[in-house]
Amino acid sequence: MRTFYPSDSCKESQLDSLNPQSWLQVERGKLSSSASSSAPLCRESFIKVPEPQILPHYKPLDYVEVLAQIHEELETCPLQERSTLYLLQYQVFRGLGETKLRRRSLQSAWQEATTVHEKVVFGSWLRYEKQGEEVITDLLSSCGKYSEEFVPLDIASYFPVMAASSSASSSSSPVKVKRHISKNVVFKIGEERIACDRKKFASLSAPFHAMLYGNFTESLLDEIDMSENHVSSSAMCVVRDFSVVGVLIGVSKNLLLEVLVFANKFCCERLKDACDRELASLICSMECAIELMEFALEESSPILAASCLQVFLYQMPESLTDERVVEVLTRVSKSQVSTMAGKASFSLYSCLSEVSMRIDLRSDRTLWFLEKVVDFAENDGQRVLGFHRLGCMRLLRKEYREAEEAFETAFNLGHVYSATGLARIGYIQGHRLWAYEKLSSVISSVSSSPPPPLGWMYQERSLYCEGDKKLEDLSKATELDPTLTYPYMYRAVSLMSKQNAEAALEEINRILGFKLALECLEIRFCLYLGMDDYEAALRDIQAALTLCPDYRMFDGKVAARQLRTLVYEHVENWTTADCWMQLYEKWSNVDDIGSLSVIYQMLEADAFKGVLYFRQSLLLLRLNCPEAAMRSLQLAREHASSDHERLVYEGWILYDTGHCEEGLQKAKESIRIKRSFEAYFLQAYALAESSLDPSSSSTVVSLLEDALKCPSDRLRKGQALNNLGSVYVDCEKLDLAGDCYINALKVRHTRAHQGLARVHFLRNDKAAAYEEMTRLIEKAQNNASAYEKRSEYCDRELAKSDLEMVTRLDPLRVYPYRYRAAVLMDSRKEREAIAELSRAIAFKADLHLLHLRAAFHEHIGDVGSALRDCRAALSVDPNHQEMLELHSRVNSHEP
Repeated sequence: MRTFYPSDSCKESQLDSLNPQSWLQVERGKLSSSASSSAPLCRESFIKVPEPQILPHYKPLDYVEVLAQIHEELETCPLQERSTLYLLQYQVFRGLGETKLRRRSLQSAWQEATTVHEKVVFGSWLRYEKQGEEVITDLLSSCGKYSEEFVPLDIASYFPVMAASSSASSSSSPVKVKRHISKNVVFKIGEERIACDRKKFASLSAPFHAMLYGNFTESLLDEIDMSENHVSSSAMCVVRDFSVVGVLIGVSKNLLLEVLVFANKFCCERLKDACDRELASLICSMECAIELMEFALEESSPILAASCLQVFLYQMPESLTDERVVEVLTRVSKSQVSTMAGKASFSLYSCLSEVSMRIDLRSDRTLWFLEKVVDFAENDGQRVLGFHRLGCMRLLRKEYREAEEAFETAFNLGHVYSATGLARIGYIQGHRLWAYEKLSSVISSVSSSPPPPLGWMYQERSLYCEGDKKLEDLSKATELDPTLTYPYMYRAVSLMSKQNAEAALEEINRILGFKLALECLEIRFCLYLGMDDYEAALRDIQAALTLCPDYRMFDGKVAARQLRTLVYEHVENWTTADCWMQLYEKWSNVDDIGSLSVIYQMLEADAFKGVLYFRQSLLLLRLNCPEAAMRSLQLAREHASSDHERLVYEGWILYDTGHCEEGLQKAKESIRIKRSFEAYFLQAYALAESSLDPSSSSTVVSLLEDALKCPSDRLRKGQALNNLGSVYVDCEKLDLAGDCYINALKVRHTRAHQGLARVHFLRNDKAAAYEEMTRLIEKAQNNASAYEKRSEYCDRELAKSDLEMVTRLDPLRVYPYRYRAAVLMDSRKEREAIAELSRAIAFKADLHLLHLRAAFHEHIGDVGSALRDCRAALSVDPNHQEMLELHSRVNSHEP
């Protein structure tokens, strides 16, 4: 539930609260007087914040402890268990909202896979997670580099070929008979007779050896009637030929299926294996895979089953919308699942349920897959995930009894977060006090031992009380986890209902200052509508549409585009020149959301869409929206007006995805076609960020100077001057650096104040540096980083004040916590220092915080806690050299 509901008081009024056209008509005086008179009541109660969603994720009380345990097990476990551990690590990072980290865990699960089934499952899962990134693979290919990506596997090559053996002949010794047994035997099928070599046919299986050489009547016959065995003469010919040459050549699919059934019936393992492989090689489409999977499962053919499964998984999510595929995957017994997925059954259904939940969490398909997750869970951690997700899904389907049972099971297995589901169900059933006491019990039990209570506990309990108690719980929730959006939204709407619009905006702006959440933009959009500030409302809805072009408001009932069209009628139309002026003004004032909105508006009409999408991507990166930024960058590439422009955007795509050398290659290709500001800038930026050679600075300077000689607007030239100043500072050419920053400020590149402050500081003029940063703080709308930087240019007390402001503006910035912890450590307040770090670690899995806390634990002799933090930190970044050294040192001290 990412939006809000209209209040009940509006639902039946003459003013339809879900009709934005009617709502806006009130302002234009187009409704009847009776409708207009009811409008104020509806406008005051129009915004209603929904209850926070119970997330269908694994959320342990102490994720640090869990990550540490996983890391410890990875150090010692058998190779075949590593993929399962990485899957658990994936689920932990999923619950923390760490997209990059969870994807890396999935990549590790794939790389560590020891069976073909694991490779297929995790490879397909990765492919699904990376949807939309195919362009990166294509661009790397154009540079002559081929990334390690999932491609369909030759499943048969992972299974050992069943060689001919003497097992059939040795299993039943021939009976000594007085009469001579003929060399050949004829099998009669209807009117057809198929002559076979008796010895070679007997070698197909123990049953045939017994039939032809054992104590059966058939061993004495030269002709055996097989007409009642449901096998055609054509199939029997194929069996005969295989008994002679040991391979299947040019056999049709239908005939192979018949031979497969025959092989299974008479235990002809080599023949079955050959049919299995041949049928797997014939799969050419989804339709074919659906048809053959049924036979594969009925005849227990692992190669064919795994090959069909690969097709299903490779084409997710589309394949999961096919009822036939879903039926195959859900109406299977445990033995049949083992046939198609081997020992990767839990991983398979974890993948399927994950994809299905993203399609439709309430669907029967999701229910069936989650039930399979529970069925194939092998330990409590896996069972917790399955039952908690089942509870979330059942709750959304209003199947309260089943949901309660699932949440209760997960809770009893140690997943305390599932208490939210139990409380929510209790509240729905009219037991509000019980729900409140349930959360109070959770808080009390957690408070008695580390770790301390978490923000979600107080957020959830706030739903079951009113007035001051509710506000106290919400305040505590924000204190413990400032990333939770519900408390800000509730407080903002509550203030608006009390006619305190300014305070309401200030409250919602608190979170939008560091977390660009769609639901919070939606709340602020409605607040501005209530204040008749249509320009600000338009800004927010256009920013929301930039983040999510298909975004729907009011619990998905109204398309945001529709509302945007209606609000747009209330604002002054801007010309293209007006838009560029507005963009320049907002960019200079470091108003990133405002800049996004202007660019969205320009994209509606401007012909130079490539340039605008590129600017949009820069803003989205600054706002910590990497996925949306990559989408904009790809759109810039699609709308490039020339080859040299397209190459620049391709270079940025490659650079932003960690392929620096290939990004540089694209920049050089662009310059060969045409010298341009953006191509030189890209080359300089990538070289400066990636090269460890000090001599590369002169090359970067030359490239930036070339960029500044090319045509561009002041926004980009200001950035180039700022970057050039940074290079000069690194080269200790302070005069040149100062000139660059001053020239950047002349074109209103506001962030150049920070660079100029650094120059003042390096000239030993700390006061001037402080003043320079003060100017940046006064100009920039988003100024948390400016406060943080200014703290470096003042005494300890002022620094503490600035860093407290940073934490208020952006609690996700980790430097202030580290600074305060270091100050406390210097004052020999070790416990307080560790508590300061723990405060942030509770809601942010950050390597530097964990590293510092591990060092503090080591300092006070708490080896166990130090080792725990080291292992958790290495789960975040396995290759961090300082962390590896600390881990090695601490590990050597462990008894």
